[in-house]
Amino acid sequence: MDKYLKNKKIKTYFKEAIEPQETLLDNLAKKREEEFGISEKKFETPLSKWIFQGFLILSFLSFFILFLRTFQLQILEREKYLALANENKFVIYQIKAERGVIYDRNGIQLVFNRPSFDLYFSGTQKVKNCLNQTSSADCPELKTLREVSQDLKLDFEELKKKIVDSNETPVLISENLPQEVLILLQTKISANQLPDFQIERNSIRYYPEGKTISHPIGYTGKIRAEEFKAEPENYTIFDWVGRDGLEKSYEKVLRKNPGKLQIERDALGNVISKKVLQFPDSGKSLVLWLDFNLQKKIEESLEKNLKRVGSERGVAVALDPKTGGVMAMVSLPNFDNNLFQKGSDSEALKSILEDPQKPLFNRAISGGYLTGSTIKPLIASAALEEKIISPEKKILDDKGQISIPNPYYPDQLWIFHDWKVHGWVDMRKAIAESCNVYFYTIGGGYGDQEGLGPTRIKRYLELFGWGNKTGIDLPAEEGGLIPDPEWKKQNFEKKIDQIWYDGDTYNFSIGQGFLKVTPLQVATAFSAIANGGKLYQPEIVQKIVDSDKNFVEEIEPKVIRQNFIDPENLQVVREGMREAVTYGSAVLLNDLPVKVAAKTGTAEIWKKGEKLYTTWITVFAPYDDPQIVLTIMMEDVKDLSTLTVLPAAKEVLDWYFAK
Repeated sequence: MDKYLKNKKIKTYFKEAIEPQETLLDNLAKKREEEFGISEKKFETPLSKWIFQGFLILSFLSFFILFLRTFQLQILEREKYLALANENKFVIYQIKAERGVIYDRNGIQLVFNRPSFDLYFSGTQKVKNCLNQTSSADCPELKTLREVSQDLKLDFEELKKKIVDSNETPVLISENLPQEVLILLQTKISANQLPDFQIERNSIRYYPEGKTISHPIGYTGKIRAEEFKAEPENYTIFDWVGRDGLEKSYEKVLRKNPGKLQIERDALGNVISKKVLQFPDSGKSLVLWLDFNLQKKIEESLEKNLKRVGSERGVAVALDPKTGGVMAMVSLPNFDNNLFQKGSDSEALKSILEDPQKPLFNRAISGGYLTGSTIKPLIASAALEEKIISPEKKILDDKGQISIPNPYYPDQLWIFHDWKVHGWVDMRKAIAESCNVYFYTIGGGYGDQEGLGPTRIKRYLELFGWGNKTGIDLPAEEGGLIPDPEWKKQNFEKKIDQIWYDGDTYNFSIGQGFLKVTPLQVATAFSAIANGGKLYQPEIVQKIVDSDKNFVEEIEPKVIRQNFIDPENLQVVREGMREAVTYGSAVLLNDLPVKVAAKTGTAEIWKKGEKLYTTWITVFAPYDDPQIVLTIMMEDVKDLSTLTVLPAAKEVLDWYFAK
């Protein structure tokens, strides 16, 4: 049969061949369907040629698109996705380091680091989502928050508000945790009972003698978000940075440089390896010119004498006239800079911030004051340099005053008083006895004696460093004010007040009127007189060392200018200041262990209708080889019948040279 049917095929419309046996089988199948009553079914038909071709084209396009996408990901964007993969694979953690510390010139450590543990919360958004739910009471995040508030003994509602209102992530919950609370919270966090909470180890600054050194050293504060974003490679969001004093001005030196630890993980997050990319480096430390024991002695003496005269505010600055190094800087009232650290007494801090005496204000570098007769050695130097008078020429003070015509009321006189009648005085005696009439005359001119005038006075005061910032390595320094006719014209509204009168020059010549000078500027100017004509930039930091006290950098003394006054002229001024101690206005200092030279000053001020005084003393010693320049100033002294600043200066110098 097979042989008979071979090559017997039926051609169909679709041109597919049907074998003979297929026809017989189909016929038999049809008969069997009829026997069992099965309804007739249509034979299957092959797919359309166009459908099949369309399917092939679609498949080809799909594979082509897939190929293009693969090419894009693996070739064109390879580096991008490789970097993202590595970010998931490698995690960089910062390794903690310590902030640099500060020593005085004798190696006494003034600043320490103490360990601190702080609690942070990173689930802010979860809490906000909970509060937006209808039944927020059942929210697990709020239950955890309530538990933490109980552990910390904090008000739950206040804690919740703090988290919701915060714009930072993570949110600082509590600083400087007590040991028992730290152990409790760490145990719960380790047991995963407090999700989204973390404890960060940090360090806080500790100042053993906080009040004594508060103004020059300053304090630190928590880093702000914008500060962290500006330098994320140098800080973490948990760091503290300098906010005032040396802590601020030497932030880049003191700050720690954290190390970097690279952790490699697999796709499941398991740690494969750890590698230190950068070892942590503690911040550099500072060695100061400041002598802590001298600072302490000045503080004690100034406080005692302020109390004696009924004043609350005073300043003392001690400089090394050979380098410009700041040996001491005291501004009273002062404050405890430990109160700005974590976990401090918030009520005590609030009291400082609201104190009307402004204890945070560093009067030594930011306060502007009338100098009174303290200005006279500078005026004398200018007059000698301009050759308008010989140091031996004598001027008669027979009335204790001078008078000049009033330009508006010719029948009246303007009278300028001295504090006593001095008789005939030359320059040395005028400095020693602080004769106003002499300095009225050489400052503004009188009779046949030419005066310097306001323009030349201003120029020489600026040469001595007044009217400009000294450049000391502390923040918030003020430059003061040296007035002149142009300044007065620009700063008064009424025409009559804009005129610079001879009386303004006379007042200017004895440190009254519109003048504003900082105590540091006074000490800096007198250092130039003491050392023979070098005006140094005052500096507190002497050198920088590493954590093992190895030398890193020397801060070289900086000379602002020199030889602007002839040394012979300065010698005349020094002799006048020496005579002030031997018989003049500072004779109380004549029994010190060494010879000293000094100049006193008293400026009159009016506050709320009350006449008050700003009193000064500036001393350099020893006279023949000056090692220290000491300036002391007291504000708002009510009574001049008792000695004010002189006893404080004597006590300090007696102690200093007795050592």
